[in-house]
Amino acid sequence: MESKQAMLNLESEELKLNGADVLIQALKQEGTEILFGYPGGAVLGIYDALYRSPIKHVLARHEQGAIHAAEGYARVSGKPGVVVATSGPGATNIVTGIADAMMDSLPLVIFTGQVASQVIGTDAFQEADVVGITTPITKHNYQVKRVEDFPRIVKEAFHIATTGRPGPVLVDIPKDLAAQHTAASLQAEINLPGYRPTASPNPLQIKRLLAALSESKKPLILGGAGVLHARASHELLTFSERYQIPVVHTLLGLGGFPAQHPLFLGMAGMHGCYTSNMAIYECDLLINIGARFDDRLTGNLDSFAPKAKIAHIDIDPSEIGKNVETHFPIAGDAKAVLQMMMSQKVKGPDSIQWLNHLEQYEKSHPYWYNDTHELLPPQHLIELVHKHTKGNAIVTTDVGQHQMWAAQYYSFSLPNRWVTSGGLGTMGFGFPAAIGAQLADPGATVVSLVGDGGFQMTLQELILLKEWGLPVKVIIVNNGSLGMVRQWQETFYDKRFSHSILSQQPDFLKLAESYGIKAYRVSTSEEAERIFPEVLADREPVLLDCRVNPAENVYPMVAPGKGLHEMIGVKP
Repeated sequence: MESKQAMLNLESEELKLNGADVLIQALKQEGTEILFGYPGGAVLGIYDALYRSPIKHVLARHEQGAIHAAEGYARVSGKPGVVVATSGPGATNIVTGIADAMMDSLPLVIFTGQVASQVIGTDAFQEADVVGITTPITKHNYQVKRVEDFPRIVKEAFHIATTGRPGPVLVDIPKDLAAQHTAASLQAEINLPGYRPTASPNPLQIKRLLAALSESKKPLILGGAGVLHARASHELLTFSERYQIPVVHTLLGLGGFPAQHPLFLGMAGMHGCYTSNMAIYECDLLINIGARFDDRLTGNLDSFAPKAKIAHIDIDPSEIGKNVETHFPIAGDAKAVLQMMMSQKVKGPDSIQWLNHLEQYEKSHPYWYNDTHELLPPQHLIELVHKHTKGNAIVTTDVGQHQMWAAQYYSFSLPNRWVTSGGLGTMGFGFPAAIGAQLADPGATVVSLVGDGGFQMTLQELILLKEWGLPVKVIIVNNGSLGMVRQWQETFYDKRFSHSILSQQPDFLKLAESYGIKAYRVSTSEEAERIFPEVLADREPVLLDCRVNPAENVYPMVAPGKGLHEMIGVKP
């Protein structure tokens, strides 16, 4: 009797729920703990329901900050970042972040408010066709048509965002549906007959690849972000050690293999190290695990790995063979593939001469930089960050020179400690991403390495460090310019520095202090060496304005149109 009454009460409660309430309940069922967002007219119903919910809400000061913070949260936690924005400009302000997450395969679930159903398509106030705008840059998107569909759509959105190749899923909600009441059950079933991600590899393809490995003399593993998304770092290390195969990483794959390991060669690509790029050029078997073969990695495709048979392991079958001819296509999850390969014992390659050859490259062509002892070399600044964090920090960056120096000199040895914008190359990403990263791992040391240009795109989110008590260390690699733009103008435009020099800058110390954040300025290696222990020991947020040598460039470099073996700036 009591059970029947309880069911009646539950049904009665469900009858009281409006669309916004159902949305919040569905988010709770998916385990959502934090929402990143910004309110507005079309999502007031959602925010009213959120007011009565235990879900935390991070009020960014701009929607772009909200979605980049969600990306940082997703990258570190492995959980989907959840974002709310209002219609029109609120929705369009998150488009960059959606594209960024799509390029870098980050799981996001984004809810946008929309004008009322009856005025959609009439150019109503703050209306934008966000479904049309985001269709090319989302894994999937929805516009809710019936309030009864909320539970199913939310469940499907989380499922799509987190399975197979992760990515952003957008749900557009007309504001009248958020207010409508429904008696629909909160329980929902996923109904996606056309969506069947492939996780398990084909055993025959595995057998063919292992046979090729046995015959190889110069094998090489290329590790991409897919290794990290699959949480397959341990399997990669075990596989590499068993067969003594050297490993190079893409920019986004850093941390997937211990940087200090003797089999690790370094990052490959446009600003990769000499040894990694030459290893790709000279290898006879290249095993790509979870990388896209994008142009910044491959350089000129005509001379990319010209002597190698190519194996491409990827959770997304559409990536295989897209840019590079593939001899061993293997669709599947990186962890599942590596586990299957290790379940079979085969004769390993005879790679001793190959490893000795690469070791000579490492000794003769290391990274290098100028140290005048008068100006702070940005590369040494990164080395100091690594030294004083013992390589354990979560490091976030924008895009540009500081990003490449961080990739070259931080020596990432732990997975999911590196949060950067790879595919889209988004200025303004690094600082809000650090906020999300710190929320995902409150006990971690989070260092946000940003350029003075990119930081000014999203610095308004400094207030969140105080509001949430986040001890993020913001380190501005300040060279008074848009550094990578200046480097390209110096190299390819005869030093015509057209609008790349930031001759007027804010006083970053006073700016930080206005947000209640401690700040320091350093200009030499000695000053940086002295201040770092104090800054990193502080559990409060700190901003460091580091005035670095403005003439430094990122080397080596593969110029556009050139092959990986045609690097410039290898050694002075």
